[in-house]
Amino acid sequence: MFNLITQPNSCILLICNLSFYVILHPKILGMDKLFTSNYFFILLSNFLLFFSFYLIMPILPFYLMDEFGASGSVVGGVLSCYMIAALCMRPFSGYLLDSFARKPLYIISYFVFTAIFAGYIIASTLTAFILLRTIHGFAYGMVSVSGNTIVVDITPSSRRGEAIGYFGIMNNIAMSIGPMVGLFIHGHFSYELIFTSSVATGAIGVIMATLVSTPYKPSVKRPALSLDRFILMKGIPAGLNLIIFSIPYGMTSTYIALYARELGLASRAGLFFTFISLGLIMARFLAGRLVDKGKIIQLIILGQILASFSFLVLALCKYISIDNLFISQVVFFVISFILGISYGIIFPAYNTLFVNLAPNSRRGTAVSTYLTSWDIGVGIGLLFGGAIVQFTSLSLAYYIEAALCVIGVIVFKIQVAPHFNKNKCR
Repeated sequence: MFNLITQPNSCILLICNLSFYVILHPKILGMDKLFTSNYFFILLSNFLLFFSFYLIMPILPFYLMDEFGASGSVVGGVLSCYMIAALCMRPFSGYLLDSFARKPLYIISYFVFTAIFAGYIIASTLTAFILLRTIHGFAYGMVSVSGNTIVVDITPSSRRGEAIGYFGIMNNIAMSIGPMVGLFIHGHFSYELIFTSSVATGAIGVIMATLVSTPYKPSVKRPALSLDRFILMKGIPAGLNLIIFSIPYGMTSTYIALYARELGLASRAGLFFTFISLGLIMARFLAGRLVDKGKIIQLIILGQILASFSFLVLALCKYISIDNLFISQVVFFVISFILGISYGIIFPAYNTLFVNLAPNSRRGTAVSTYLTSWDIGVGIGLLFGGAIVQFTSLSLAYYIEAALCVIGVIVFKIQVAPHFNKNKCR
């Protein structure tokens, strides 16, 4: 004991070892085991999927302009093909996952997703690149929904929120690392090396995916095709509410660098994403366990209130910067961290809410409805942000978004929460 007090490094090491032991051996605390080999493989698979994607994301505009002479407006149109295709694929993904074995669909879509990176290298015309980009979006729409659904399948229901939270952390880590690595390669090597690196990491991810063992899924006889085969009808109120909160997220993630320039912080805009990633990761660690304790409604409301507060303060940053640039800078980055916490809470809680509204046979549809709602809001945010940038200031946009989020909190409390409590399956 004396050694632990006099040697703090030993104490820290002991605490870390005990923490990892508890995580890997949860029965000490009476919990179901989460960190099985299957779960590790799906986590690695998900990280490599998003790392390969984020590796090329920041260099694609340069590639299109350098290789095909595309203008800025053309670049935006080409890149948007990916999101539009993914959005179109989401509802069909849920239907397919609920109708057929999920692992083969995951592996096939993952393989296609990876192979497209190689196609970018050999695309000789802009038309060919647009076609590949569209196929890439379809593959992403399938692989993202199937990965989220398999996580729910292979983890104990008592720790579902925690499992979803850690799974999402892999996305955040990839988002933090991938663009930096891609830009580094772009600055020192060729485009071919970047695309080849994405192929390599994606291929390893496919291998990890094949090592995941999924439970047997009996065939389900499906009725005639109808709208509820593609959309979780009981999830529509929650989906509409989620759109309200994904609109400002989509606008902020795309146009925050322009707002930073308005504040005189253009050289430090990249740190906004660093702090928001830290907030996301920290919140996901904590929120998942609280979700598993039945705190879904309370967590979503907390996350929504934090988001409302964050967007209001972001709007006020413009006026703070006039009086004191240093204080404005501090507030800007503190709010980015709080914003990360708010969405780090909302993501796993909302994901679990949708899954809990569906029977086991419709998990794929539940996940696809959740992701479709999110994508629709992000897309609206992109369009809304573009109009704001053209006709007025981003500060006004954040006031509008703060008000929109406040309305979202009220609607969730009055309508969505009671609807969930009445219709949840588990």
